[in-house]
Amino acid sequence: MIEGQKLRDEFQNFQDKNTVILGMSADSVKAQKNFCDKQSFPFQLLSDPDKSTIQAYKAWGKKKMYGREYEGIFRYSYLIDEKGMIEKAYEKVKVKEHAQEVLADIN
Repeated sequence: MIEGQKLRDEFQNFQDKNTVILGMSADSVKAQKNFCDKQSFPFQLLSDPDKSTIQAYKAWGKKKMYGREYEGIFRYSYLIDEKGMIEKAYEKVKVKEHAQEVLADIN
């Protein structure tokens, strides 16, 4: 299951708590738009092909799969307050539980 699907399904609950959801990847603007449209996401997915913002949030680095190392994006989430300060970082995102976890953390 794609993480965004759970966020999509809980979108009204986030709106009820006056919370904005933004996603980001290193894909192109066109690829992001196509993916967003295909998944019917009611929130924006941002494109960062040069990875400057992704790296600033420490969400890019070495990963391993099947014994092979490569550079890639980490599935991290951040709860950011209205002043732009990170209130909580989620580095071990469990897709099925993440939307509910964030909703529980929003005061």
